[in-house]
Amino acid sequence: MDIDTLMLPFRFGFMQNAFLIALIVSVPTALLSCYLVLKGWALMGDAICHAVLPGIVLAYIFGFPLILGAFAAGMGCAIATGYLAHNSRVKQDTVMGVVFSGMFAVGIVLYVSIDTGAHLDHILFGNMLGVDAGELWTAGLISLAVSAAIALKWKDLLLHSFDPAQAQASGLPVAVLHYGLLAGISLAVVATLSAAGLILAIGLLVAPGAIAFLIVRSFGKMLLVAVAVCMASMLTGTYLSFFLDSAPAPTIVLVLTAVFIVAFLRRVLLTRRATRGPGPATEPATLERALDG
Repeated sequence: MDIDTLMLPFRFGFMQNAFLIALIVSVPTALLSCYLVLKGWALMGDAICHAVLPGIVLAYIFGFPLILGAFAAGMGCAIATGYLAHNSRVKQDTVMGVVFSGMFAVGIVLYVSIDTGAHLDHILFGNMLGVDAGELWTAGLISLAVSAAIALKWKDLLLHSFDPAQAQASGLPVAVLHYGLLAGISLAVVATLSAAGLILAIGLLVAPGAIAFLIVRSFGKMLLVAVAVCMASMLTGTYLSFFLDSAPAPTIVLVLTAVFIVAFLRRVLLTRRATRGPGPATEPATLERALDG
């Protein structure tokens, strides 16, 4: 290919918007994915992604902004999951499975029972090539707010994720951190509606953190690596989708999956080499290593 062909995607306005929305949503989703991986909340991200659908459909029916319906449904799912898990003998992952599948089913029933516009299809499957200025501004403001909150409180959130009991003993507002993290996830899902859609947004909330977890040992570096990996994967997937004539969102998730496989194989090889040499294969996980390693 010549240089003109390689630069062709950057000449179209819809592709420029796709690259821009990819950069915008990559930051908050990557940062949050680190906490989801560390806390073991991957299923929580999946639950919120699926649970926002009924809120979106109800907001459409009553003429409210879709993002308000999505946020309300996401937080409702998170609060309901926490309440049921603390007031029953059922484990939290089981409760999450029941709640998010139930809410997603309600959303599907509502979705097929009304005469919807095409943009609700885009909520499910993403529409990176059709984002407008309003969606860019909405995603940008949400991304800025979530990223700024994490930048200010990342160590408090780390302690809460690593050891909630120690965080409470240290005098941190555990409840505020808990529901603040859930609110951040819900807002990040709202920001990714135009880019990835509900079905594929979970990949952006899990894969970057999982990849960074396999590459580095320090949590501070993990945040930076996750953002870099997410940005690069989203830009690469969007770029490749132009020449492959495929949808950008699934192409991005395929790129993230490929990067995860490479990172996993690299970690396996390093672990095998370490087991053959002197000393322990791995070091015990501590909060100090997470912060300073």
